[in-house]
Amino acid sequence: MPDRTAARSRQAPVADSPDRIRNVVLVGCSGTGKTTLTESLAAATGAVGRAGRTAEGTTVSDYEEIEQRHQRSVQLTVLALEWNGIKINLIDTPGHPDFDAEVRAGVHAADAAVFVVSSTDPISAATQALWRECEEENIPRAIVVNKLDIARRSFDEVLTECHDAFGLGPDTLRALCYPVYDGDRPVGSIGLLTGRHYGEPGSPSPVSQEAREALVEAISGQDDTLMERFVAGEQLDTASLEEGLTRELLSCALHPAIPATEYGVGAVELLELITTGFPDPTSRARGAPACDPDADLVAQVVRVAGDSYVGRISLVRVYSGTLRPDSIVGLTGGDRDSRERIPALTSPFGKQQRPVGEAVAGDLVSVGKLATAQPGDVLHDPDHPAHLDMWPVPTPLLPIAIEAHTRTDDDKLSQALSRLAAEDPGVRVEHNADTNQIVLWCTGEAHAELVLDRLQTRHGVQVDPVEYKVPLRETFAGPAAGHGRLVKQSGGHGQYAVVDIEVEPLPIGSGVVFTEKVVGGAVPRQFIPSVEKGIDTQAAKGVAIGRPLVDVQVTLVDGKAHSVDSSDAAFQAAAGLALRDAAAHTTVRILEPVAAVRVIVPEEFLGAVLGDLSSRRGRVLGTESPEPGIALLRAEVPEIELSRYPVELRAVTQGTAEFARMYIRHEPMPDALAARVTSPPES
Repeated sequence: MPDRTAARSRQAPVADSPDRIRNVVLVGCSGTGKTTLTESLAAATGAVGRAGRTAEGTTVSDYEEIEQRHQRSVQLTVLALEWNGIKINLIDTPGHPDFDAEVRAGVHAADAAVFVVSSTDPISAATQALWRECEEENIPRAIVVNKLDIARRSFDEVLTECHDAFGLGPDTLRALCYPVYDGDRPVGSIGLLTGRHYGEPGSPSPVSQEAREALVEAISGQDDTLMERFVAGEQLDTASLEEGLTRELLSCALHPAIPATEYGVGAVELLELITTGFPDPTSRARGAPACDPDADLVAQVVRVAGDSYVGRISLVRVYSGTLRPDSIVGLTGGDRDSRERIPALTSPFGKQQRPVGEAVAGDLVSVGKLATAQPGDVLHDPDHPAHLDMWPVPTPLLPIAIEAHTRTDDDKLSQALSRLAAEDPGVRVEHNADTNQIVLWCTGEAHAELVLDRLQTRHGVQVDPVEYKVPLRETFAGPAAGHGRLVKQSGGHGQYAVVDIEVEPLPIGSGVVFTEKVVGGAVPRQFIPSVEKGIDTQAAKGVAIGRPLVDVQVTLVDGKAHSVDSSDAAFQAAAGLALRDAAAHTTVRILEPVAAVRVIVPEEFLGAVLGDLSSRRGRVLGTESPEPGIALLRAEVPEIELSRYPVELRAVTQGTAEFARMYIRHEPMPDALAARVTSPPES
């Protein structure tokens, strides 16, 4: 285990004003080394005595057993660090696409983003998409080129790839530091603005001077005064250049890049950039109130974590005002509106929670015991309600049907699912009345594994995945007549009812329509509603495979009653028998749900997606090109073919596609498939 004596012994860093805070999120795909970089930053600040290793399961941010088992992050983690008197709330996010909801929450809570790319692997399409989204939101960004110690490509080659992958213009991506080598091994770097050497002594690259001139020119390009001094050949002082760098970063006109290795090169360089170049919370202008510690309180819940010992812990970003223990605040979210007393506040450091006295505007803080809080909820002054937009959350599209493992688990399941849904906005819980299944809608297989693990480890409920069933329907293929006769005598009043019906198919979407054409009082008027109720009850149970019967018209044409033994219950039962008898005299068609599907994909994968949809009995309605190189495909696909489509679409398109689905109607299932549906009907 790593030495965490320093983390335990020292108090949490405290900021008494927003200008002493930096909120920074690390983003990038799996395997780029974000968590390792986080450890290097923690070690460089003295927050830990030694950087942990992902392979050893000793990192501060990946503390859950499932993270250590798979050696990947599954949730955002905050480490509060201090450097040069500045509090840094460092947000480490997962790289696996299944946990995109955590990434979105982290980006929303931060004021700047560090994109971590690996010199050993190409930049993923998901990373490119996230860059574009940050660009649209005007979020300042920097790039760390990681794993140069095991590189297959040089620092300059990776920067060229970043330039192309992110669609950057000239002078928008420049090295802030250049790697220094001892032979082929990167041992440090040199700051191009300051000339400072970081790490071990080594030989700087001969192009570092050219890189410095390019950086200075990029910084000076947006400042007339600096440009005049640069063109005149004047030596620009470091302070002026650092001020220009901050200005260019804030305007998103420049993205500095830093080299890094798995063993700490780049950590101090990045800390210097964060504290001297990155914006503080007062610069944020994304729909939030002014960052004023003396204003009314406005804060937002970023995520909610459950702990079997501590309980619920809410990570909160304070936008304005100051959050203090024992204060009464309003908590608003969705249709929920309550007042809560704030307990003790803590500053997160991975799993550890270190006490703090208050949280000023711009800070991130943990709040316990907010029983009803959910991600996106707003904390505010009780007399001054506030609203903040929820960040975009990916729609869960992978269904996982579950059953409780034991009766004891079943007793606890409902409450556990409610807590799980409140903690994780990326999961949706469905109680499907048609199939009598509990379905967890997840964002992918890795997310589904995490959800099942948390049900057991956090909430003490073991569940078993079962086959997911789509909500099928039944209907009549043609007209049929049915006869139902119930005659029972067992002493005292008996049961007597005879019902004759005619059933006709109706257009899709018509439901069950009941009419009557009884003449001569064959069925007394008081029992006609009983017949209708019996028809509806049996239709809900189905007549062939136990799925609801729809799109038929049932007409009561005749029957018989007994003056003593006929009753409401008898006619209900006879009506059900009549409907089942009618089904036996015609073909019962199975109807399956059909979804409208929309896929956005790079044109290079369009052929593969079309072929895959065709194999799923999909009907392509058309394609269009919303932007160059991108195809938008619309299709209708049976839902039974979509149960694993999110996983398989990701494989077909290398994770570059976006997918959405929406139920539109039920349609007849092909006979060959319908023949394999053998569930018995319910009596």
